[in-house]
Amino acid sequence: MKINYKQQELIEEFFNLVKSKYPEIEFEGLQESPNDPGYIWICVVTDMDEEREMEMREFAVHHAIEIFDKYGYLFSIMVTNQNLIAA
Repeated sequence: MKINYKQQELIEEFFNLVKSKYPEIEFEGLQESPNDPGYIWICVVTDMDEEREMEMREFAVHHAIEIFDKYGYLFSIMVTNQNLIAA
């Protein structure tokens, strides 16, 4: 996956913003959407409860939309929640 300097800067700012409000998330890596190589998924791992995860997703989506409106880059936080994975 190729990302430019501005994308990298925005990804770091976006992740750090979400992490500052939800410190229990841990960066796992970046991944291209299988349907759109310009859409970057910021993969995180957490063990928060389902309600807090939904709150975090809403917070992240709001800021992702702001980035898209201002810069035209598509980012999403993609969560692997250890708390919700069935054994």
